[in-house]
Amino acid sequence: MPILIFFISHWFLSLFFQTFFQHRYASHRMFTTSKFWERVFYLMAYLFEGASFLNPRAYALMHREHHAYSDTEKDPHSPHFFTDVFQMMVATINTFRDHLKKTSDPEARFTGYYPEWPLIDRIGSSILSRLSFGAAYTWFYIAFASHWWMFLLLPVHYLMGPIHGAIVNWCGHKYGYSNFDNNDKSKNTTPFDFLMLGELFQNNHHRHPNSANFGKRWFEIDPVYPVMRLMHRLRIIRLRKA
Repeated sequence: MPILIFFISHWFLSLFFQTFFQHRYASHRMFTTSKFWERVFYLMAYLFEGASFLNPRAYALMHREHHAYSDTEKDPHSPHFFTDVFQMMVATINTFRDHLKKTSDPEARFTGYYPEWPLIDRIGSSILSRLSFGAAYTWFYIAFASHWWMFLLLPVHYLMGPIHGAIVNWCGHKYGYSNFDNNDKSKNTTPFDFLMLGELFQNNHHRHPNSANFGKRWFEIDPVYPVMRLMHRLRIIRLRKA
């Protein structure tokens, strides 16, 4: 039981901060917040994403490129230009690494308006930090795993962020239905997207990229949006009008 609780908690907490902080805030600025809360969210993203912490600047640049060139040859991770999801993951990681190390020259329209915290960026992206989190995950499994098959879940902890991205980018542009004609292949993979916290409403999101609510029809529920509404009411964040 401790292993399953740990796995589910890591899955959803890591995913929540990826969609809330790196995606909805760093990439799209769907809300504003104070410097204090920005740093709180920054630190929590680092702690919960752990071994696969995603640098917000690199994430934002790559994601903005994805929207601008959705499902074209310039899209950094369109599934329609790769034979399988693993090749797409490798290409995505390489693009992300180029932005992280600043070896690529992004277009000016994609730069700026993303949070940066040099200390956390440096620590979170370091090999030592990633290995330390990996060692902590491994220790937890050694201490609490009651069956051998539980260790099959361990690699997911090491690559949690890339796995989330692979599911969203592959499935969200190949499988499902469309509410809008976006001149790309984005899909809403499922009308009940609890597993990926609304990220699989890709067709909706590409139509309304600055809308904090990824669900657009009455039966499409974005689990993160009510949390953001609560934060707005508590004045932790201020939602922007799409």
